[in-house]
Amino acid sequence: MSELIIEAGRTERHYWRDLWRYRELFYFLAWRDILVRYKQTTIGIAWSVIRPVLTTLVFTVVFGRMAGLRSTSDVPYSLLVFAGMLPWQFFSNSLSESSNSLVANSNLISKIYFPRLIIPASAVIVGLVDFLISAGILSVMMMWFQFLPTWRICLLPAFIMAAFAAAMGAGLWLGALTVKYRDFRYIVPFIVQFGLLISPVGFSINQVPEKWRLLYSLNPMVGVIDGFRWSLLRGAEANLFLPGFAISMLMILLLLVSGIWYFRKVEKGFADVI
Repeated sequence: MSELIIEAGRTERHYWRDLWRYRELFYFLAWRDILVRYKQTTIGIAWSVIRPVLTTLVFTVVFGRMAGLRSTSDVPYSLLVFAGMLPWQFFSNSLSESSNSLVANSNLISKIYFPRLIIPASAVIVGLVDFLISAGILSVMMMWFQFLPTWRICLLPAFIMAAFAAAMGAGLWLGALTVKYRDFRYIVPFIVQFGLLISPVGFSINQVPEKWRLLYSLNPMVGVIDGFRWSLLRGAEANLFLPGFAISMLMILLLLVSGIWYFRKVEKGFADVI
């Protein structure tokens, strides 16, 4: 039989240990969110494929043909766009899910104790599932274009972790702010739409004027998208702009650390205001 120990300050001291103790709750919430996401949908999980494919088609027509931003190397433009769409879709889906996750689980938060960090973390897993499904489409495209990856694909998990950290950091900030200011529920979709336009999904960073590249790299997703393309593709369009990449990784680290700090700071009051 497990013991319940009531001790002043115990929760604070054992918070990170409790994350492991409550891992089954994390698994349950993640699995529940995955099931609910596609419940009562006609084509179900196929939406994970349809959305990035349709978005890639739009980018190919609007940016590739009308705006003349086609790839200047041997990388097919649609492949370049889809390789950038994958990490962006993962980030945007995870951000949307995690930002509203605390409010959606208000009944659970107000009744029992557990590390609240579990909720937004489990919501990010939903975006990871969509990412893995869409990655299968990218594999088919690469075979169709006879564009086999090199040894650099071994570093792809590192860039997936970077995308996870960026989504987690931003999700912690917006999730905590949404609890107190419900207006953020309407701000997040705008952030996602605007972020898609200012991220190098429809073009490579090589097409950004050189004098602006460092400033442009303050967008954390710039380094993640460039890293994905570098690990999967080859040619001039897939080269890494190392100074900008370093800045993006630093921004992701700051976003994650500050997100955890702010979340932990306001976490105690969630049950009172949610």
